[in-house]
Amino acid sequence: MSTTALVTGGGGFLGGALLRRLVARGDAVRTFNRGRYPELEALGISAYRGDLADADAVRQAVAGADVVFHVAARAGIAGRPAQFRTANVIGTRNVIRACRDAGVGRLVHTSTPAVVHAGGDLAGGDERLPYATRFSAPYPATKALAERDVLGANDADLATVALRPHLIWGPGDTQLTAKILDRARRGQLRFVGDGRALVDSTYIDNAVDAHLLAAAALAQGRGAGRAYFISQGDPRSIAELTNAILAAADLPPVTATVPFPVAFAVGTLVEGAYGLLRREDEPPMTRFLARQLATTHWFDITAARRDLGYDPAVSIEEGLLRLRRWLAEGS
Repeated sequence: MSTTALVTGGGGFLGGALLRRLVARGDAVRTFNRGRYPELEALGISAYRGDLADADAVRQAVAGADVVFHVAARAGIAGRPAQFRTANVIGTRNVIRACRDAGVGRLVHTSTPAVVHAGGDLAGGDERLPYATRFSAPYPATKALAERDVLGANDADLATVALRPHLIWGPGDTQLTAKILDRARRGQLRFVGDGRALVDSTYIDNAVDAHLLAAAALAQGRGAGRAYFISQGDPRSIAELTNAILAAADLPPVTATVPFPVAFAVGTLVEGAYGLLRREDEPPMTRFLARQLATTHWFDITAARRDLGYDPAVSIEEGLLRLRRWLAEGS
C-alpha cells in the first residue's frame, strides 16, 4: 500500500533530494512551496503553492497525507526577526495544526544543531544538551521555538520527531558548497581563527536517509517526541572540509585567516549597517557566522544510530568524489 508523503520546502536542496527519493521508492508524493518548480512536477509530484504563514494553504496541502516532512524554513545568517518568526514559528505551528486537522499520524521536522549552540565549543555533546538561552541571530532562535513546538505536539494521535542535521552538502548544493566556491573564486575566503575548529557535516544522501528512517521509526513506535543529531559521525576541521570542497572543484586551498575578535567586531558593524540601510541581501559576516566558523561543534549520533537505525552510508571521501563528478559535469 502506497504512502502519501508531503514535503514542505521541496524546492530546496534537502527537500528536493527527499522528494526524489520518495518518488523512486513508489510513494505518492506532494510538495508545498512558495514558488513553482516544473522539474518536480515533471516527476509526477503534486505541487501546492503558498506561504507557510497561510494556514488555509497549508491545510490544503496536508489534507490526505500519511506523513509530513516539514523541511521548509527561512534560513540565513541575518535578517529581520519578524520574517524568521513568521516562517519558522508561525509556519511550523500551522503545519502542526494542519496535521491534527487532517489526522496525519507522523510529522518529521527538520531542525538544526544551532538550537543548542550558545557560542562556545561543543565537542561530542548529545541530545541532553539544553537549548541555548541566548542567540545572536533570529534563525537559531526561531528554529529552537519551532522544535519545541513540534516535540511538544507529540501524542497518541500525532507522532513527531525533530532531526538536527549539520552542514548538509553534496551534488546539487546551492548554499554551502556554492558559497564556498564563489568566495574562493573572488579571493574573499578566509578562516576565522586558525581553521582548526572541528565541525560536523552531513552528506546529502545521508540526510535523506535520516528523514526516511525517522518516519519509519515513528510508524514502529520509536523516536517519538525526541530530537536527534544527524551527521557523518566524522568531525573534521573547518579548514580540512573547506579545502576538500575546493579541491573537488580544482581550486587551490585557502590558508588566509582572520582573528576571531576581528571577525566578530566586523560582524557587529556589518549587522548594524545592514539594519540601518534595510538591506535584504546576506551580509559577508555576522556575529553568528563568526562564532560558527571559530568554534568546535560536533555531536554524538549514538541516539540516532540506536533509535532510528541511522548509519551514514556515504563517507566524506565518497561524497567528495561524487561532488567532484557533479562539478565536472557543469553542476
